[in-house]
Amino acid sequence: MKLFTKPILEKLKKNHFTTLAAKGISVDHKPVIKIFNPYGTGTWLFTEMDPDEMLFGLADIHCVELGYTARRDIESRVFRGLGLERDMHFVANKTLSQYTKESKALGRISV
Repeated sequence: MKLFTKPILEKLKKNHFTTLAAKGISVDHKPVIKIFNPYGTGTWLFTEMDPDEMLFGLADIHCVELGYTARRDIESRVFRGLGLERDMHFVANKTLSQYTKESKALGRISV
């Protein structure tokens, strides 16, 4: 399965430029994509991607934190020959800050 389709990449890039254009005004996007490890630890909710292909979002790898992850790192994660997967049914119903607050309270990303 292709993790990042063209429409997903376009939305991630658009969100990044919307954030830049806000010039100091906080932009709280809804996550565009949910990536998860079906064989172990790891869930990510990404809202945007910069020109260097650094993804921004919420990660849960033993703890919940906001930050950046390189797209190539996500695409190259392999466990016993199997990679990460995109939740094809994920539709964000909250902003990233709402997911962050809820996930920190739970100690894990829950969608």
